[in-house]
Amino acid sequence: MRQVRQLLEGKNHNVYTITPEAPVLDAIKMMAEHRIGALLVMGGDTLAGVVSERDYARKVILRGRSSAQTAVADIMRADPPTVSPDTDVFDCMRLCTDSRVRHLPVLEHGKVVGIISTGDLVKAVIDAQAQQIAHLERYITG
Repeated sequence: MRQVRQLLEGKNHNVYTITPEAPVLDAIKMMAEHRIGALLVMGGDTLAGVVSERDYARKVILRGRSSAQTAVADIMRADPPTVSPDTDVFDCMRLCTDSRVRHLPVLEHGKVVGIISTGDLVKAVIDAQAQQIAHLERYITG
């Protein structure tokens, strides 16, 4: 099965980040602008957490908080699960399921090198299965 490194090679290399002090409104605007579901929260070069649309819905909207007055740090998931570029896709899927997250920061030597989503993982599995089916069809008919 493919590794995270291969998934990152096929993705847009932009990693969108925001600071913990930024207002949640800025985070939501950035996610909408880039059509993404989560941002990495960075304190300088250090990963501080992940903030997602789900965090916004559950921790701001449902609690009647102000998007402009609430800091990203107040709603982000601190210490999120992370993976390395050498992590297997199936291990990532298991981690997403077990941790109940949809986005995994990718760290190499402690530095952020990307982010993958459950959508990226599902696509990788579908592609692998399509290749295996094609191979088996060639074998059977060949």
